[in-house]
This record gives sequence, structure tokens and C-alpha cells, in this order.
Amino acid sequence: MTSTPHSFHIPVLGTGFTIDTPLKVARFGIASVISLGDDKLIEKVRGHYAKLYGRPYAPIADNEPDTRARRTTAYLDLVKDIVDEQTRRLRGLPFEKGSDLTTYFEMLPEDSPLKHEHARMAASGNFIERALRQARLRRAVVPGSIDVNIMTKADRVPASEEGAGGEFQTLAALRGFAQSSLRSSMVFSAGLNLHLYAAVAAHADFFVDARGQARKKIILKVSDYRSALIQGKIFAKKGIWVSEFRVESGLNCGGHAFPTAGEALGPTLEEFKNRRAALVEELFRLYQPALWEKKGIRLSAPPAVRLTAQGGIGTAAEDRFLRERYGIDGTGWGTPFLLVPEATTVDDDTLARLAAAGETDVALTGISPLGAPFYALLDSASERVRKERIARGKPGSPCPNGYLANNREFSGPPLCTASFTYQKKKIEQLKSEIADPQALSRAIERVVEKACLCRDLGQGALVRYGFLPAASATPAVCPGPNIAYFSRICSLREMVDHIYGRSSDLLRGSRPHQFLIELRLYVDYLKGRVAESFPGMGEKEKAYFTEFKKNLLAGIDYYKGLLREEWPDADSIKQNFSQGLESARMELTDFARRFQSAFDPLPGLPT
Repeated sequence: MTSTPHSFHIPVLGTGFTIDTPLKVARFGIASVISLGDDKLIEKVRGHYAKLYGRPYAPIADNEPDTRARRTTAYLDLVKDIVDEQTRRLRGLPFEKGSDLTTYFEMLPEDSPLKHEHARMAASGNFIERALRQARLRRAVVPGSIDVNIMTKADRVPASEEGAGGEFQTLAALRGFAQSSLRSSMVFSAGLNLHLYAAVAAHADFFVDARGQARKKIILKVSDYRSALIQGKIFAKKGIWVSEFRVESGLNCGGHAFPTAGEALGPTLEEFKNRRAALVEELFRLYQPALWEKKGIRLSAPPAVRLTAQGGIGTAAEDRFLRERYGIDGTGWGTPFLLVPEATTVDDDTLARLAAAGETDVALTGISPLGAPFYALLDSASERVRKERIARGKPGSPCPNGYLANNREFSGPPLCTASFTYQKKKIEQLKSEIADPQALSRAIERVVEKACLCRDLGQGALVRYGFLPAASATPAVCPGPNIAYFSRICSLREMVDHIYGRSSDLLRGSRPHQFLIELRLYVDYLKGRVAESFPGMGEKEKAYFTEFKKNLLAGIDYYKGLLREEWPDADSIKQNFSQGLESARMELTDFARRFQSAFDPLPGLPT
């Protein structure tokens, strides 16, 4: 498994937006992540690319044995085969302006040794020296990693398999990856899943060999240090090494959000920085004997552990600050790539709406059937159709895939809370139980806000590749708040140049620093949670809100301390940052005064 030459990766974006991203960007050395959440979509996209590249294609039907795993393996093997071919062809191209080979080196970060070697080659006037340098450069070309993602909470046994030896769908997706020819990483997101984590140890490719190398690696997406330690220990005790902790902001992200109790990204990364060595030492203490017991392999030193960060990064200065200040090994840029058709797969209507989106066009909603907060573009086709159905008195969605059908409130097979069937039954139940009209209306609003994500998040790709007419499609899209600050659709080259600070014309208006944006999101989230619970909250809720506010105030103090440090491009940033911190503190303390009964007294807070 080779390391990729870029300092950023493209995280998973929904089920469809990065479904084929490696086929678009891997040959340029850019790592990206494919979702394994929708095997029906995977199968359709496999058929599309097999035809496009002249590969044999035998469809895998819904009713065949082990469908999900086999579809996953077949698609990932095809992606690897095509990327390998693309890379071979790229290596053979001439070193001339406009060729993909030249673009490969020109897009590298400015501090890349390969970029400097390419510049020396281009400047050389000696034919033999130039030829030798070109040969070395061609050998140095490596594709970006083709990683995959399983959202651990999107887990169920299909209704058709219940009671018949069926298995959780995440296990089939894991097996599909494990049986593929990829040498890459599995990204687990959304928290721990014990039966899924236990299944990893059944696949030999996840264990290291005597040289400390594994064919397939584990990446954990986490939002705090404690989660990283707990989950890392679970794997270490099984003889499995976690190769990367991908730290994501709990709120300044896209898709499902998993808010911390007010613990901001900056202090979280500070903890990882200060305790990184201790984390590795603790995990290796558990891992070393487990690996010996499982495989008879004894390592004298722990394998490498990468630490990366993602969530709301929007400028080269922010990216550089994260890497230099916290010593992280790379960054994730997700939402901005939704505006790069050369990298992601978005239908034309949704793409135009994303480009035009402002701060009020994206919101943290309750539309996810999983119950986690979910960022959504409010005027997407999915949201427009959902609201139209409610207005017609027929809320809910068809449930053709059933990936999130795990609610068992009613007799019969489990249901998805976004489905017609569930919402009809639930509304009838509420009408029989709640007499107060206002309370009933609020309860029904919470029911009908759910949307079909497992289908709609993949529809943009189906439209793009002609499997579904645009007129009948209802694509959903899940950008983070960062989308509001990116002004237009752009090329891959333009976005990479933006990330590395070679251009700065993609942003619109005045954009606050990512840490300030996250603070504002957390303050708004706390206010919303208190308002939902007020005035009849219990002691457990009060304790949570108290801890949340304490952490936010500590975060503000932490950021004030950062202002005394040297920042890249700091002069203009620091003034706005200082003002933003003071504004957040004032808003927080004012809110505490007005809703004092929601919080226990805090040190330094007016009573």
C-alpha cells in the first residue's frame, strides 16, 4: 500500500456523490472514499463503467446468494482495474503542457519533493539528464488510495432474511471489501458497532504480516480523543491495528452530524497532539500480545498511525494551520468538492443549487431516519417533494431499498420512519393518544420531517448516468455549512490550487475562520436543544446542558490563547477571530441569563 503524494483526501459524500470519485481523481494521486451503503447503486454504476471501459459485465441480481458482498467485490475490483490502467497510461504520456502526466506533478503541493524534481527536469537543458529525471518521475507516479466507508449505524438484517440465517448488511459490505483485490482502507464512521468490529478479525487481510504491513487497513472517523481510545482498544485486543484516526468536527461537517458536548475542534486536536504518543503506546500494549496470540507475529514497535482532520476547512491558511499547529498528517476536504464535477457525481439541477446556496439554504435538520442530525440543502428536489406530499395530506416516501428500515414500533416487518407506511401508522397512533391540538401538531411535524435518504442520496448519480430521468428524480444532497462560502462550479485543478494556496478566487464574501463557524454552530445547537427541552427538563438534561456550556466557554478561552501564537497569514485573521470569540461569549452568557434554570451555576457566570 503506497502513500499518496497529496496532503488532503476527499471524504465520503453521501452514498452517490463519491461513488466513482477514484475513477476521476485517483490517477492524479488523490485519495478518496467510496460509500458501501447502497449495493443497488453500486451495481448500476459497475454496469456503466464496465461498458464505458469495455470490461465484461455479468449482472448480479437482487435474489442471488450473497448479493451485497458480491456486488461490492465486483465493483471494487473493477475500480482498481480501471485505476491501474489509467495510471499506466498516465505514466506513458509525454511531459508536455496539458498532458495528465504534467498535470499530475503540477497539482502537487508546493513543498512536494516530486514537484521540485519535476521543475528541475523541465529546466534541464541536458538531454541525458532530462531523460533520466523523466524516467524517475514516471516511476514515482502512484495513484491515490481507493478507500471505502461503512456507516456503522446504518445496520439491519434485511426483512427477507430475518429468521432465515440473515446477517447485518454492514457485515456483507465488509466482506465485499475484504474479498476485493484492493490494498486500501476501510473507514468506519458514526461510532462503534461491536458485531461489525468483531467481524473484521475474520478476514486475514486486516492483520499485519511479519514486516508490519497489512493489505487492508482500518481508519476510524472520530470526533473526540475518548472515542478514538475506546474504539482503538477494541481493535487492538483483536490483533487489529487502527492505521488512522480521522478527527471530524462534530457540527461543522456535511451529512450526519454527531455533536460533541460542546467540545470544539481546536481543543480536541490539541488533546490529540498532546496525547498522541500515549494513545499509540496504550494501543500497542494491548495489540502486541493479541497479534502474537492470533497470528504468531511479534512486532517490536507499533505500526504507523496517521492523524488527520476534516470538517469545515475552507482556505489554504486554515489547512496549513491545522497541519503545522497540531502536527496532523493530512486534511479532508469534502463539501467544496461537491462543486467539482471532475471529482464528484452530482446532477445538474442539484449542482446549480449548490453553487447558488447561501448561509440560510443549508440547515441541520431532523430528516434522517437514523435519528442523528443531518445537514441538508433545503431546496433540493428531495425536500421539495417531501413538503409537497405533506401539503397534499400524503406524507412519507416509498421505501424501495429498505436499507434504513429498522423501526419495530408496529407489528410486522421493521419499517423506515421516512416511509409512507410508518408515517401513516404513527400519525394514526398519535391522533388516538394526544388530545391537545397544538401538541398533536408538533408531534406530527416530527414524524413527517423524515426523508428517504438511502434512495435520494444516490439519485444524483442515477440521473447523471442515465438510469433515471431528471424529471422524475428526487435527489437529496448533504453539504456542510461550508458550501455557503464557495461561489461557483470549478475544475479539479482550480480546487486543488485553492487548497494549496495557489489561487483564492473560489470564495464569496467575508468568510469567518472555520473555528469561529464551528463555535457559532455549537452555540446555535445548544440554544435549540434548550428550547426543545424548556421548561420541563430533567436533571439529566440539565447536567448535559451545563457540561455543554462549560466546554464551550473553555473552548473560547482556548482560542483566545491561540491568538498569542504565530499564525500563517495571521494579521487579518486574528482581528476577526478575536471579535468573533467575544461575540460568541456574549451570546452564550446572555442566553444563560435568560434561560438560567436550564443550567447549574457555572464559575464566573452571573447568577
